[in-house]
Amino acid sequence: MSDYKDREFGAGKVFKETTAEKRYVFKGRIINVRNDRILLPNGAESLRESVEHRGGVAVLAVDDKGYVPIVRQYRYPTGRELWEIPAGKLEVGEQPDEAIHRELREETGLVAGKMTPLAMFYPTCGYSSEIIRVYLATDLTYVGAKPDDDEFLELKYVKIEDLYKMCLSGEIIDGKTLVAVLKYCSTERK
Repeated sequence: MSDYKDREFGAGKVFKETTAEKRYVFKGRIINVRNDRILLPNGAESLRESVEHRGGVAVLAVDDKGYVPIVRQYRYPTGRELWEIPAGKLEVGEQPDEAIHRELREETGLVAGKMTPLAMFYPTCGYSSEIIRVYLATDLTYVGAKPDDDEFLELKYVKIEDLYKMCLSGEIIDGKTLVAVLKYCSTERK
């Protein structure tokens, strides 16, 4: 019997799908939903449902004593409250570098003397164009929080080591928080 590694396939092939027709079924404030007709790499037709999203930013803010602000808020699509790092969507025409400073200030009252890109990922690449850019904020100063009028949240500070344990135990289930904490703890702290 051959080794399972002998069963690899597809190396060097191009798998690009081509849009034959864009069909919008919904256009909203935050997302647009499409049901497109596409051409597969072999020339056959198929349908793809996709969500257009401007993208978002998230920030892991670590102070000089190793504390990180996290927020608890109700997330309507999940039907539950989640603990997360500060984050938000990009406003129309807003650049990620601007958005990350805005979100950190709004949700925590902090400004960062240094903001460093930490990661970039597609949280749901099977159906959405959303990209989340994750930043590491350091050299923090408190200037006062200004949450949006429709934003209700609890803020608390936890040690990065405890946040890491919360991620591993399943207490934290928010994707952007998992990515940020696991990336930081595996690369930045060596």
